[in-house]
This record gives sequence, C-alpha cells and structure tokens, in this order.
Amino acid sequence: MFTAARTADWTEFLADCGKFEAELAKEIRIAKFTLAELEEEEQSLERLRRRHRDLTARDVFGAPEAAEAARRLKQCTAACEDYAERVFRALHQAPEGE
Repeated sequence: MFTAARTADWTEFLADCGKFEAELAKEIRIAKFTLAELEEEEQSLERLRRRHRDLTARDVFGAPEAAEAARRLKQCTAACEDYAERVFRALHQAPEGE
C-alpha cells in the first residue's frame, strides 16, 4: 500500500510538471514576456521543487517513478530558465525607431 501511495504521488507530480511545461509553452507562443508572468512561473517552479523534496522525503523505498520525477523537475527548471532569458531579452530590446 505504501508503494502504491507513493506511485500515485509521483504520478500526480509528473502531471503537474506537464502542466507547468504547457503553461510556459503557452506564454512563449503568445509572447507574454513580462516580469510579472516570470515571477508567477518562478513561484510555480518553487512549488514543484518543494513538493519534490516532500515526496522524496516520504518515499523511503524509492518508487520507480522517483527517477523520472527528478528528470522532469530538471526539465521544468531548464524550461523556466529559457523563459526567463526570453523575458529579459524582450525587456532589453531597443524600442523601434532607435
């Protein structure tokens, strides 16, 4: 039962990673490169990190999904860093006509 509960937790975490990545992709697609949006996405990433730490602490037997979850969290971090770079590039572009 313990392993089944952890598997369910990790499965939910992986789904949340997918939602986070989809949200970033949407913001990039619509070119919403604002500091406010970046802050919101960074807060979402921090929630994923906290949740990953909590699940890792509870998963004393090491459910198979834990490795995939760690990989996906790294992907989410990289995606957020890419989004941050796009935000800062957009904010520092010279106004047209200059």
